[in-house]
Amino acid sequence: MKRIRTRPGAGPEAFDDLVEAHLGDVHRYLVYLTGDRTLADDLTADAFERAWKQRDRFDPRRAGPRSWLLAIARSCALDHLRAERRRGARERLAATREPGRDAEDAAGLCDGYSAALETGLARLSAADREVIALRVLLELDAGEAARLLGITPTACTTRLSRALSRLAAEVESHEHV
Repeated sequence: MKRIRTRPGAGPEAFDDLVEAHLGDVHRYLVYLTGDRTLADDLTADAFERAWKQRDRFDPRRAGPRSWLLAIARSCALDHLRAERRRGARERLAATREPGRDAEDAAGLCDGYSAALETGLARLSAADREVIALRVLLELDAGEAARLLGITPTACTTRLSRALSRLAAEVESHEHV
């Protein structure tokens, strides 16, 4: 493993070296912690984004760069798990509402869309529909939507990309029926 001679707060080149040296360890740790390689990819990006923003707070007397990054990664994972728990509670609450109420509440949101698109949206998870609604229908930027969702802008953009991919697959499967 390559040794870092400068502290993470030293600048972009030093930070690039830090990422190169510890990316694999951080990712492996998050795969182990979450049991989900895709989620670990997202959390790894979040962890290094946080590390970049916090690089001036790194104190080599308290921990080495690897330990510092793993602590940030753990924090990202715990924040994600807490947000998922809150989202799950919101979804359970929504599931207890009167049947058909959501369709009434959303009346007009899908006016003018194809039946395939409406069906595709209905088949998505609540989380996928939520990020699509915030970013596409309401045209919020990644930062605004991320704040509402309790995630980072990077995670919001990734979540949107995956939701749109799933929506495209649903629409395509409906059109071939």
